[in-house]
Amino acid sequence: MTIDDLREYGANVDEGLGRCFGNAEFYLKLVNMIRDDQGFDKLRAALEQKDYKTAFDAAHTLKGVLGNLSLSPMYDPVSEITELLRKETDMDYSDLMAAIMDARDRFMAL
Repeated sequence: MTIDDLREYGANVDEGLGRCFGNAEFYLKLVNMIRDDQGFDKLRAALEQKDYKTAFDAAHTLKGVLGNLSLSPMYDPVSEITELLRKETDMDYSDLMAAIMDARDRFMAL
């Protein structure tokens, strides 16, 4: 994965690099850690069980990580689901979860 790949994906690379003091190697190392992040699976499992507290915790953690790295395609739907879960909104989250997983799958393909 390269900086150009991330730009094409839709990440705000300049913002993410700024948080890493312009160190592209460090930024890419952090971005690559997302590949192993279990938060996506935790979020999905908690939503399936309607455990909104656990789902919120997973979504909120993902939101922070994705936001700091400026991975907008994943951050945007995660941010939306986080705010709904903050209110423990009882609803069908399948469309939002599908958007998150689609963005993650596209990221994983980089």
